[in-house]
Amino acid sequence: MNILIVEDEVLLAMELESEVEGAGHRVVGMATDSREAIELIDSASPQFAFVDIQLLDGATGIDVGRYLSANGIAFVFVSGNLKRIPEDFAGAIGAIEKPYTMNGLQNALQFLQAIVDGARGPLIAPPSLVLSPVVRATLAA
Repeated sequence: MNILIVEDEVLLAMELESEVEGAGHRVVGMATDSREAIELIDSASPQFAFVDIQLLDGATGIDVGRYLSANGIAFVFVSGNLKRIPEDFAGAIGAIEKPYTMNGLQNALQFLQAIVDGARGPLIAPPSLVLSPVVRATLAA
């Protein structure tokens, strides 16, 4: 899977990149603000994205999420404050709360890969992943 990382904390972005690549995926870009993120979405054609809410240019991660959703690209928020996520999750599959463990991230990544690949039915999300209400309802059906 081609993955975009939108994270303003460089060390966290590099750690996430290492985990994503270690799981066999390809990081197509890393952005620290919304402008960079939108440019990469348009040029790098990611299949999935990890998006922090608070970026260098403010709480613009939600805007990036809405742009991803409008372009049919699956994503999750990665944030230290999940209360900042709107009720509709801005189209996100869900969210991973910081700080996360590497094991939790790997479990979430496996689950997210199944969702992106079109898996349906009785999938159980790992505890490290908070699903959006829409995705939760879809998987319960």
